[in-house]
Amino acid sequence: MLSTAPGGPETLALTEIDAPVAGKGQLGVRVLACAINYPDVLIIEDKYQMRPPRPFAPGAEIAGEVMAVGEGVGGWEVGDRLIAVTGFGGLVEQMVVDAARAFRLPDGADPVAGSALLMTYATTIHALKDRGQLAAGQSLLVLGAAGGVGLAAVEIGKAMGARVVAAVSSEDKAEAARAAGADATMLYGRAPFDKEASRALAEAFKDAVGPGGADVIYDPVGGDYCEPALRSIAWEGRYLVVGFPAGIPRLPLNLTLLKSCDVRGVFWGGFAVRDPAANAAHVAQLLDWWQAGTITPRIDRTYPLAEGGAAIRHLAERRAVGKVVVRIA
Repeated sequence: MLSTAPGGPETLALTEIDAPVAGKGQLGVRVLACAINYPDVLIIEDKYQMRPPRPFAPGAEIAGEVMAVGEGVGGWEVGDRLIAVTGFGGLVEQMVVDAARAFRLPDGADPVAGSALLMTYATTIHALKDRGQLAAGQSLLVLGAAGGVGLAAVEIGKAMGARVVAAVSSEDKAEAARAAGADATMLYGRAPFDKEASRALAEAFKDAVGPGGADVIYDPVGGDYCEPALRSIAWEGRYLVVGFPAGIPRLPLNLTLLKSCDVRGVFWGGFAVRDPAANAAHVAQLLDWWQAGTITPRIDRTYPLAEGGAAIRHLAERRAVGKVVVRIA
């Protein structure tokens, strides 16, 4: 499923390409499933930080089966199953993956769920542990709590012993957040907000988190939601900047002074490259939690490869509750 020109999902085309060959340090992989993430919406429109040369296949997160082992690669055999984050290229039947970026899919694990694990959950465990320094007994406010990354934050926040408040846009999404373990939920309207609506939303956030404020705020939404949420932060709280599907916010920095709080960026991809050992330890923890049932990737909908564009559109329209996955084999 190739992007041949900048634009929306309608510009993608299903076509035949030559089978790839695993090179040094690589694995040849038969792709079983590819999860869709918000960067896939942006990358095909040339709005993402990475702009691969066309034609290219979107899809950054896969589960697959090893077909070939490249030169210099140890620890993998043909037939082994894996999960990996590839940056792009996942909406294909076959691809090559750098062996250093692959993790073993546990025996018996569902590859559809496995394909939905790394980007959302690895981003979130890095965010909450390393950047947010979330501790047991603290309060965590999660914006966009019914999306893939938001539900991951609810589950991991609970696994770390926090009180989790899930902020969502509808009651069915609130039910999904409660099913994931949220202690409390709140509903917000759709931006943009005028000054009065922004003030009302700030008060709603404050009511939801309680008088002590939120020790950590996890924001994968951005836009007009940022400032009202920040107004509910605790003294010396940590505001985690995760993503901007609602737009890049303009934040009045006087709020950070008044709350003596931190605004901390979360760039999991950069962390994984700079500290692969720490990232591997996080992934090992995630796999343990997954096998124990502590975390469970929620799959909103699956699509066949021929409908990969529709999968991206479903996510872009913010209709998904959990992850959207394309089944390929």
